[in-house]
Amino acid sequence: MNALLIVCGLGFISLLSEIFNFKKGLHAVIVLGLIAAAVVVVSDFNDTGHYFNNMLIFDQFAIAYSCLIISIAACWFCIARSFFVGQSHQTDRTALVAFTIVGGIMMVAFHNLAVLFLGIEILSITLYVLAGSNKESFFSNEAAFKYFIMGSFATGFLLMGIALVYGATGSFDISKISEYVVANKEALPGFFYVGLFLLLIGIAFKISVVPFHFWAPDVYAGSPTMITAFMSTVVKVAAVGAFYRIFAQCFLPVQEAITPTIIAIIILTLVVANITAVYQSNLKRMLAYSSIAQVGYILLGVISNSIKFEGPLLYYLVSYTTTSLVAFGILYRVEVVTGSTSIETFAGFYRKNPFPAFCMTVALLSLAGIPPFAGFFAKYTVLSIAVESNYLEMVVFAIVTSLIGVYYYFKPVMAIFGPGPDNEIHFSQGQKFIIGGLTLLVILMGLLPDRLINILG
Repeated sequence: MNALLIVCGLGFISLLSEIFNFKKGLHAVIVLGLIAAAVVVVSDFNDTGHYFNNMLIFDQFAIAYSCLIISIAACWFCIARSFFVGQSHQTDRTALVAFTIVGGIMMVAFHNLAVLFLGIEILSITLYVLAGSNKESFFSNEAAFKYFIMGSFATGFLLMGIALVYGATGSFDISKISEYVVANKEALPGFFYVGLFLLLIGIAFKISVVPFHFWAPDVYAGSPTMITAFMSTVVKVAAVGAFYRIFAQCFLPVQEAITPTIIAIIILTLVVANITAVYQSNLKRMLAYSSIAQVGYILLGVISNSIKFEGPLLYYLVSYTTTSLVAFGILYRVEVVTGSTSIETFAGFYRKNPFPAFCMTVALLSLAGIPPFAGFFAKYTVLSIAVESNYLEMVVFAIVTSLIGVYYYFKPVMAIFGPGPDNEIHFSQGQKFIIGGLTLLVILMGLLPDRLINILG
């Protein structure tokens, strides 16, 4: 809870910095504040905190996910420094990002469906603005408008689902809902299951799985690149954490009712996302479809063994967010220099930029699931759990679609080491340090997967 208050304070400091004119030191204050929040979160790991009449509970699950959200956000701020410095709306952007983090923490720490709704709305409304923060770009404005319309539509499903679940169980508290479901499993009214499916639709939009993914490619491609990086890492962790908390913990007693639907979503997600990514020439759009596909593998682990999957899920998210942040951080610098995010822009990238080229290659290979990087073991643990739960057909299907992913991930890798113009891309020392550190983490996670999964679990 203290970490949540610290991040809220950072948001208010950002707003006040415009009035009191201390914008120059704002970026450093934000990064240091996030580091302090991460330290506070870690210090509370063995203590479960109950707040606002149990509406927010910071148990080990919430603390672990909050720590990941805050840590990734701190790294993101370091890489995105030039995205804020020199902008006329620097303080507004910084405040919006801080409040997005607040919404994300609420989404992984909620113990009441009303708080889940508040967390989603705090996160979403700020993202609508951030997606359109490049006012000079038509595509950025389109991304914000499309995200707002689709997000508002999905919120309606979410609210109706919460209302129906409340009507059936008489509570917004997820523990009381779970207890009621267990005690009255055979006598639950039909509208309870309608509410359950509406909740699934509302949250499926936030994690951008097929067929609720239509907004993601256009919003990812149209938003400023660093906002896209933020959405694919920090926001994705918050959305997946909320999904897991509500369906694998609260509604676990009736999971068999929605498992066939989730299986259908997994199949559609893996097929549509991976095949569509093959035809993308823009790296941002390709990474958008990659982000969609990654959630398909995560959901396979969720339906396989919800309790046993907690450690591997966090390992998967750490692996995915670190690799994505490396890829988007390098793509951002390339876009600043060349004005393009196409795969062709990376042609010959290695000759003048060996270090970022190496980091980009490691990130892409990890996302593809190539050993010995973290992405391979993340997928391996998911598939192993699915095999143990007798989802052998789904495992074979996931492996086949993963092989399709290998093809499109190798397209930018081949461009990096192929012929092309010798464009030198400048990275600051801070950016090199963060990108290099994240790349090293991806390698170490691949070399020591069992130890890290045990620690995270």
